[in-house]
Amino acid sequence: MANIPLGPKIKVLRRREGWTQKRLAEQLGVSPSYLNLIENGKRPLPANLLIKLASILSLDLTELAEDDDARLLSDIMEVLGDDLFEPFAIANSDVREFVSGLPGIAQAMNTLYDAYRHQLEKADALAEKLVETGLLAAEEGHGGLPSEEVSDMLQRHGNHYPELEAAAEALWRRAGLEVNALQYGLVNVLEDDLGVTVRFLHSGALPNATVRRYDPERRVLEISEVLPPRSRHFQLAHMIGLLTQHDLLDRLSSDPRLTSDDSRQLARVALANYFAGAVLMPYQPFLEAARSMRYDIELLGHRFRVSFEQVCHRLTTMQRAGATGVPFHLVRTDVAGNISKKFAASGIRFARYSGLCPKWNVFGALRSSGDIRVQVSEMPGGERYFSIARTLRKGEAGYHQSHALHIIELGCPVEYAPELVYSAGVDLDNADRAVPVGVTCRLCARPLCAERVMPSVEQGVSVDENLRALSFYAVPSED
Repeated sequence: MANIPLGPKIKVLRRREGWTQKRLAEQLGVSPSYLNLIENGKRPLPANLLIKLASILSLDLTELAEDDDARLLSDIMEVLGDDLFEPFAIANSDVREFVSGLPGIAQAMNTLYDAYRHQLEKADALAEKLVETGLLAAEEGHGGLPSEEVSDMLQRHGNHYPELEAAAEALWRRAGLEVNALQYGLVNVLEDDLGVTVRFLHSGALPNATVRRYDPERRVLEISEVLPPRSRHFQLAHMIGLLTQHDLLDRLSSDPRLTSDDSRQLARVALANYFAGAVLMPYQPFLEAARSMRYDIELLGHRFRVSFEQVCHRLTTMQRAGATGVPFHLVRTDVAGNISKKFAASGIRFARYSGLCPKWNVFGALRSSGDIRVQVSEMPGGERYFSIARTLRKGEAGYHQSHALHIIELGCPVEYAPELVYSAGVDLDNADRAVPVGVTCRLCARPLCAERVMPSVEQGVSVDENLRALSFYAVPSED
């Protein structure tokens, strides 16, 4: 973050002492216009003038320290980064001028925003509680965030779309696709059937961070060479879905509970992704392989030439009547705990308004990077789940390029765990060995959790200066 110039602060201090710009300029031995340039941050403040200012205005030079201003600037930048302020298009230069010229008002704004966030969190926690108790419908419990609306839509459909499954199966029959030559077959569909030219471009030929680009006017699809074959297959199938299932995607994304164009567009992308997954992993062959391999994700990835994450996603869609798989839940986060994907056929609940409980397996996987971590968890209501989790390195851009680290968790009710290869050697029946997990701190009533970071809405804040548990918000017991 760039430092705030001292000039605007001089203006504040001058006015506080009741000096005019002309009078101070005379005392400093400079012209009023030069002092005006300094005060407006257009000229640096020389050291000799700084010393004179300290003498004339009887200043402690620590009053001009930039650390506090830089911290306040950072805070206000974060405040204005809220989606609430997006329509105003406030420039960074305007924010710096505001903070440096009116630091008192900037601090007041920061305090007001803190109070707003506190009240918003309280309202969100109450809404979570009402949803949990059934007094408020889940769809009504949020403010129309597109990602949440699309997540709700997938949940209502059980993350299973028979029409998209049928369309994917029809593509296999019509195009004569083969697992060992999938790229060849998908490119032929695009070029021969749909008149789309497919180009695989060298690294750097596409804009930064772009791996796929389609030009509808020229009917040219460009895919970056940085993608591994499994990801190329997915992008090719996704494009076929957009072009061949246009009307179906429109109909499915016209759900009345998608309240904005952004939500409907995001739904189309999610549904085209569903189609691509169904093409790469056809329903019946995939389900049969999953059962025979005891849901070994890595072996399934080798069989169908797909990634670990793609297998996890596909496993959550095995909900066809008369041919269902294990009811899984899936959640994907980044290292900061931000949830980017979630689905729950297992019956487990995710926090709608905040992050996950830190005891979820998805965070434990950070301590065993790249390895699969298993866990039996018990929710506050006594429900137990078996889950696996591992880290995922996202991005294939080269040594000097940044890579994102995500963590994915796939879980199911503990009674289904014996069907999974990962449960071998795990004592599934010993409830005492289960990790006590909550949805989120605000909704979890466990009083002695050492990892609690905020009080439960049921218990509130209970502070006794003579007692202290491992967590400040935990309620100590003297038993």
